[in-house]
Formats: sequence, structure tokens, C-alpha cells
Amino acid sequence: MTTLTFDSLNPATGAVVGSHPKATPEAVHEAVGRAETAAAWWAALGHAERRRRLLDYKAVLTQHIRELAALMHEENGKPVGDATLELVLAVTHLDWAARNAAKVLGRRRVNTGMIGLNLAATLEYLPLGVVGVIGPWNYPVFTPMGSIAYALAAGNAVVFKPSELTPGIGVRLAELFRESVPEHEVFQTVTGLGETGAALAGDPRVKKVAFTGSTATAKRVMAACAENLTPIVAECGGKDAFIVDADADLAAAADACLWGAMSNAGQTCVGVERVYVVDAAYDGFMRELTGRAARLKAGEDYGPITMPGQVDVIKRHIDEAVKAGRTVTGGSDAVRAPYVDPVIVEDVPEDSPAVREETFGPTITVRRTRDAQEALELANTSAYGLGGTIFSRNARRATELARLMRSGMTAINSVISFAGVPSLPFGGVGDSGFGRIHGADGLREFARPKAISRQRFAMPGMNITSFTRAPAELERLVRLVTFLHGRRKR
Repeated sequence: MTTLTFDSLNPATGAVVGSHPKATPEAVHEAVGRAETAAAWWAALGHAERRRRLLDYKAVLTQHIRELAALMHEENGKPVGDATLELVLAVTHLDWAARNAAKVLGRRRVNTGMIGLNLAATLEYLPLGVVGVIGPWNYPVFTPMGSIAYALAAGNAVVFKPSELTPGIGVRLAELFRESVPEHEVFQTVTGLGETGAALAGDPRVKKVAFTGSTATAKRVMAACAENLTPIVAECGGKDAFIVDADADLAAAADACLWGAMSNAGQTCVGVERVYVVDAAYDGFMRELTGRAARLKAGEDYGPITMPGQVDVIKRHIDEAVKAGRTVTGGSDAVRAPYVDPVIVEDVPEDSPAVREETFGPTITVRRTRDAQEALELANTSAYGLGGTIFSRNARRATELARLMRSGMTAINSVISFAGVPSLPFGGVGDSGFGRIHGADGLREFARPKAISRQRFAMPGMNITSFTRAPAELERLVRLVTFLHGRRKR
């Protein structure tokens, strides 16, 4: 039977980068079967041997950084420098997951308390089995590796379905893994379109799905998972806010804001889309921001819009913003597919699509606020809650604003810096999804807690879990609980 294929295209030129099979549901079923066998073998290796293999894989990836960056540039369109940075961050997370899995997940004794004085108790986190990862095109290595690396370190096998826009880089990740783990197909890539992802999410042998993509698609993936009660970690869109306080370093804030909004052509789930500036800092900040934006060139400093259909969304948002607000940089004519020049619009109403919906392009709306408290209130009105940024020289106030920002992550006096800290969990609230990748939470996301209690000796005169229990034994228990917990604090 002829295998159907699809092409991945260079978004800047339309040239064919590669041709890949459309994995059918039957092909996905077979891949999951192989992963089941591999998962049992991989789990049995134990933490130390998995650590050794994953650190070797890390070295292999590092040796191929230039090749992988070039391929990412061809498929995604981002500059080679940005692709290189993405790969470096992915390697860093792989290293952390490999080195910390045993400490986070390994068996440890836990306190049993006075009532369980005669018990010994242990807690450990065991592998789930097969994990399905459905990855995005905007960060085709860093984002899925946040699930792949942590799932592998936790002892699972992984079947990865990359975006149909960037399949080649996903294929290469699995090929290079086999240099470090040749015995079994512990990490496989299946390429294809929506049907392939649906087959992976709907396979009952997949014990967890890690999905990154739009909120709308996440709901469809969840529906497929619900058929088998398969749990899912969903990292969806964002509409991240950037708050500039009155005492902020305006040059540093403008520099960070522009990079957070425009890098990767704005196609960043934790990118800057909404900016709220305290009145006292507004004019100075805007001078810094617009001066820097004037020097930025689409096609040089950042690449094209990778997904052709997104251009229409970006143009609609720009048109609505320009109609209602005041254009500072760019405008409706900034869209020249597949590129979009930088767009900055002031005073856009909060109910505008450019403020409420994820744009995923090199655009930002800027609003003047009375103070930082008003900025925070506006930032928190979004249905999304992924990341955010605070710029302020007052560390205490900045930290409090960051804590109160309705988001899974917030950076202070930097932008998106939390993504580069492997020990910090990554994920959002609201329409931005649920569950976490990265850090100890990311390792536990791909494991199941196993609790064991063992009686070391019989408790004299207090056999409370028996039908032979005497009234005197229950009375002793009541007196003990009263002694331990019955005193009221004044």
C-alpha cells in the first residue's frame, strides 16, 4: 500500500524542506505498541542508568546544534541565532531533568505522625508507561522537549507528534536519541496532520498526553482523551501583560519589551502582547520603545509568520486596533505576507480583539495607567494567564505585583526569563491551560505517586482497625487525640 506523504515548506520562500509520511491511525497504534514494550525496559533500567543515557543524548544534541538550528530555520523561518538559543535552552532542561529525576522521584521515607507511630511509610513516583506528546511549530524543540525530556527522565517511553509545519526537526530529535538508546524505541516520532494527533490522544495505552497549542485545539484533544480518562497537561495560548512601574529602568524595560513582543515574529505563547505603563514613566518609556522599534526589520531581526492562516488574524487585530487607538509604529500596511513589520498602537480599548484575543504576531498595544495597581487590575482581566512581566526598581513592590498577577509565571526586570530556569515549573491558568512542565513539578507530572505503609510492630493496647477492638482501646485513642489536638490556641 502506498504511504501518503505531506511536505514541510519554508515559510519565507515556499520551498519544500522535506517530505514526511502521514501516519495513519494504524501506524500510530503500532508505534504505541512498540512504545509499550520499550517503556517496560526503560523503567526497569532505573534512575542511574537512565540518567547516563539521557546525559549522553544531551551530548549528542549539543554536537548537532548547528545542523538542528539550520533545519529549524528552514522549517520555522526563525533566524539561525534564535534557533540556536532555543536548542541551548532545550539542552539545559534535558540536563536538569536527567540529573534531578532520582532526587525528585526516588523512594523516600515520610513521617507517620503519632497515630502511625508503629508504621514505616515510603513515597516514590513511578513511571506512567507511554506518554504522548503533541508539539507546536513556534518552538519546535524547546517546547516539546519540556515534556519529552521530563517524561523520559521519569522512566516513560514517548511517542511524539510534531506540528505538521515543523516535522523534520521532530524526526531528527528521535533519530539522534537512538544513538544513545539503540536497544528499544523509547522515543519515537510519528508525523502527520490532525488525524495523526487524534489517533495518539485517543489510544487507551497512552497514559498521559502533553499538548501545546491553541486553547480551541486543546479542547478537542481533551475530548479525545476523555474517552479513556487519559490525563492531559495542556499548555495553551497567552495574552501576556508587561507592566512598567514609575521607577523602572526605562531603557532596560523598552529593550526587554520589544524583544519579548517581536522575537520569533511575536509567535511566542509567553510573548509580550499587552503593555501597561504608569503615567509618570509613560512618555520616557514610549520614546525608548519607539526608537528601538524603528530600527527593527522583519526578515532580518526576526522571521516570517510561520502559519499562513495566522496572517489574517494578525491583520484583523491590527485593523481593529488602528481604528480604535493611535498608531505609533506600523499600521495596517505592516502586513506584507509572509512578513509583518513591528506594530505598536496606543490607547486601544480593552474590549478590542487586539487586547482580548491572542494575536501571535509582532504587535503590542500600550496603555497609560494611573498607577501600578491599575496596571495590575487591567493585566488580570484577561481570560488567559500564562506569563507576564514587571519592571520596577522597588524589589518588594515588584515581587508583590508579580505574586498578584494572574499568571503561572512572572518575570521581574527581565522578560521570559522563567523559561530558562529548569527548576521552575512552566504552565498557566485559565484559558492558558493546566498542568506543568519543567522543574520538579514537571517530573512529577509524568509519574504516579506510590504510597506504601508497613506495620513495624503492633501498637500495645490499641488495635483500632479490628472487629475485636475493645471500648477501652477506643477510649485510649480519644485521650491521645485530645492530648495532641484538643488544646485551643489563644
